[in-house]
Amino acid sequence: MHEFALAEGVAVTALAAARAEGLKRITRLVVSIGELQQVERTLFAEILREVMPQTHADLAGAELELRTVPAVLRCHACGNEFGLAACAESLGDAPAEAIHFIPELARAYLCCPACGSPDFAIVRGRGVWLEQVEGTA
Repeated sequence: MHEFALAEGVAVTALAAARAEGLKRITRLVVSIGELQQVERTLFAEILREVMPQTHADLAGAELELRTVPAVLRCHACGNEFGLAACAESLGDAPAEAIHFIPELARAYLCCPACGSPDFAIVRGRGVWLEQVEGTA
């Protein structure tokens, strides 16, 4: 389960950040999720809210804010910048699932909607990261 591994990473990072800041209880987490990760947000949030506090008690009751970082892809051939939505119609279930686990695979399945080139850079929209940890000392 991809979301479980990502949530565990966020939980461990949040706890380390809280300890470094001298927080005894975490009250709020802000997590950014790149669109290319295609994380099932409901499942991810449920894991952080319900499952992780069982092993990481300091997360119990923490407010969770999830932010989506839209994908931005830049074509090397024509310089066009485009998003995942511009290619969504040509993307089937199997490629979408592959990109979910390994976002870099987008290069194997997508192409520039302006010129058709498969040569592009992923400028933004990858990864999952902890933006902010709030709590009480």
